[in-house]
Amino acid sequence: MTFRPKYITFDCYGTLTNFDMAGAARRLYGEKLSEEKMTTFIRNFAAYRMDEVLGAWKPYVEVVHNALERACKLNGVVFREEDALQVYNEVPTWGPHPDVPEGLAKTAKEIPLVILSNAMKSQIMSNVEKLGAPFFKVITAEETGTYKPQMNGFEYMLDVLGCGPEDITHVSSSFRYDLMTAYDLGIKSKVWVNRGHEPANPFYEYTEISGIAGLPGVFGI
Repeated sequence: MTFRPKYITFDCYGTLTNFDMAGAARRLYGEKLSEEKMTTFIRNFAAYRMDEVLGAWKPYVEVVHNALERACKLNGVVFREEDALQVYNEVPTWGPHPDVPEGLAKTAKEIPLVILSNAMKSQIMSNVEKLGAPFFKVITAEETGTYKPQMNGFEYMLDVLGCGPEDITHVSSSFRYDLMTAYDLGIKSKVWVNRGHEPANPFYEYTEISGIAGLPGVFGI
């Protein structure tokens, strides 16, 4: 029998929205670095963003600033504060992956959709409006006072929704930010959207789809 959750909860950036931090870095430094060095810089920038969200909450503009500054230092690139602000200000302009709107809209007709995002309130609604489907709730790290992969945000979300881990399906393209924590919290129903930025890890017990176009089929919609 196909599981029908009370809510489907989503990571937004990377999973639904095309989170183009790599493109933003290329636009800033692509002419200054070789392709090999640019690839390393992008990997470092991503790793530092993860490191920056593991401590106490701070505004996401500081996460981007600090991560970019650290990546520049490691790679011998001159850091400018205005470059970090440019990257941060790009975020609300990014739209969905092409597979998202149709699959999301079809799913939303049957099951309420919720976002739990490492975002600021001032950023995310611009991205959500581009997704092409209604959301029951959009919960940000600014609201929860913590960033994923920390557990607090998930716990806050479950409290707000008035349900338990057994009542939801969590959907993400990232094990490190989402699915590992969901597993630890006892969320049995998980969907991994394979966007190619992390390798498969079957230990975490999920259904794999290649894009949101495949999501309705997970629930027999």
